[in-house]
Amino acid sequence: MEMQDVIEEGYVGILEDLRKRSLWMLHYCTACGAIELPPTITSRFDAERFGIAPFVTSRQSDILLVTGYINIKTLRRIVTVYEQMLPPKYVIGFGSCTINGGIYWDSYAVVKRLDLYLPVDVYIAGCMPTPMAVIEGFRSLMKLIDEGKANGWKKYIEDNAYYKENQRKVLG
Repeated sequence: MEMQDVIEEGYVGILEDLRKRSLWMLHYCTACGAIELPPTITSRFDAERFGIAPFVTSRQSDILLVTGYINIKTLRRIVTVYEQMLPPKYVIGFGSCTINGGIYWDSYAVVKRLDLYLPVDVYIAGCMPTPMAVIEGFRSLMKLIDEGKANGWKKYIEDNAYYKENQRKVLG
């Protein structure tokens, strides 16, 4: 192995290690789940101590945090935002609504499972997940990144036809 390869390999390793410690989060708040984010981010629970901070633009965010129920009109915007994000990018489904529709499970206008339309790296279950559960979800994502298992964005590229077909069925 040549010196240049060693340097590049070391650089990539350092970059991978730093990536999990500096995650910028775009929270797409669709419903009531957003009420738990301010205490999670601010001083009481202080998610920034783990390197997670809110950010306002999709192109500079690493995490798309989808909170609450997703109606069909919102799904289109969530997909657009996700596709604007640069890889590597991660999706966290926040609350029961992103897992099974939550209390809106029988509504014709609500999407039941987020992972049919976007690759979800971590789900945070509950209605409403507590700030501690949210932080544990962030830490789970960080662990997956560290282990090289947070590859939803690669799955979205590889299985793009699957996701696009599911999106087309709902969005038309």
